[in-house]
Amino acid sequence: MKIVYLTAGAAGMFCGSCMHDNTLAKAIARKGVDIELVPTYTPIRTDENDVSVDQVFFGGINIYLQQKVPFLRLIPKFFDRVLDNPWLIKRVTQDATTVNLNELGRLAVSMLKGPKGNQKKEVKRLTDWLQKSSQPDFLIFSNMLIGGCIPVLKNLLKTKLVVTLQGDDIFLDSLPEKFRSQCIEEMKKIVPHVDRFITHSQYYADYMSDFLTIPSNKISITPLGIELEDLVSETETKKHPPTIGFLARLAPEKGLSVLVDAFIKLRERKKVPNAKLKIAGWLGSSNRQFAEMQFQKLQDANLGDDFEYLGAVNRQEKIRFLKGIDVLSVPTIYKEPKGLYVLEALALGVPVIQPSHGAFPEIISDTQGGILIPPNNSDELADTLAELLLNENKRVELGKQGQQSVRSLRNSESMATSTLELLNSL
Repeated sequence: MKIVYLTAGAAGMFCGSCMHDNTLAKAIARKGVDIELVPTYTPIRTDENDVSVDQVFFGGINIYLQQKVPFLRLIPKFFDRVLDNPWLIKRVTQDATTVNLNELGRLAVSMLKGPKGNQKKEVKRLTDWLQKSSQPDFLIFSNMLIGGCIPVLKNLLKTKLVVTLQGDDIFLDSLPEKFRSQCIEEMKKIVPHVDRFITHSQYYADYMSDFLTIPSNKISITPLGIELEDLVSETETKKHPPTIGFLARLAPEKGLSVLVDAFIKLRERKKVPNAKLKIAGWLGSSNRQFAEMQFQKLQDANLGDDFEYLGAVNRQEKIRFLKGIDVLSVPTIYKEPKGLYVLEALALGVPVIQPSHGAFPEIISDTQGGILIPPNNSDELADTLAELLLNENKRVELGKQGQQSVRSLRNSESMATSTLELLNSL
């Protein structure tokens, strides 16, 4: 079996989809399967060993210029190789988070049109490479948004085409309605050419089936899994004040403001007078004002010495962060389709408190490692945090249950096995 997995880089940001794709590719390779993880747009950024190949298709610089400057759609391949250099793309896009949504919408529509869009030269480049160099049995796309080339590939290649759905709707909902609608229509045209779609929860399978009019029998669910090799929990008792953790991008949709409000209420009610808050995650320039507003709220509540922002953490720093907290909560505003941070916390025996929407109810049901609360409710979150921080026995019980479940059911090997079983069935 030969697999090519096209993953979408997210400039300099730690991206949950990139991290998932990298983990899955590593686990599949350990099973002796020939798999190439191929970045699109930009090189990926992950806190594990990056196993992606050292080239980028649909390079972010190139597709943007071809969208904006028509004559650049005709430049020789030599210039394409320069613009698609992974080092150059990484350097130029490392903090490219402030974007014009109208321009982004036009680009997304064009990309989804594949050979009929402004980036048709890039479609041909990918097609030529797949035909001449790779010749995979299976071609997996990290999302539908990079799938504009799927119809032409279906006609030219003797390969099965699989798309992982893990957040396409969230991106589309950020676009102006005009471009959002056009993107959805283009994506619906692609659906018949895809052999199978993969999601990680029944919630998202049902949602995307309606969203893109995908027949339910074309969607398979594989369990979300994580790499566990270095996620080793401590046996000794933790020696620190009661500590709440937040581990995600510092963006409004991740619910940092809900947690900050809940923490302020928790301290005002004086049930856990010495509670602390630790925040870790990538912060892009477009969300800096939002994050600073949250930090200022904590300062204004005289809690400046009781919270800490650690920035974007690498793998070792993430593990230390999780070992230094008693409960994790990322109270997302949107309906999360994955939730890697929940599995990472549970793997280290840290219980979680999450909103009862998206993939979280299924994760908590499977692992028994946390508590669900109504979404966007800081009062309920404050009360539940107090309950869990004051009840060590319950924290330990939830942590142990969650840890055992993640290690047996939600590891990267299980995810790879179920994915390969699906591919073999095709």
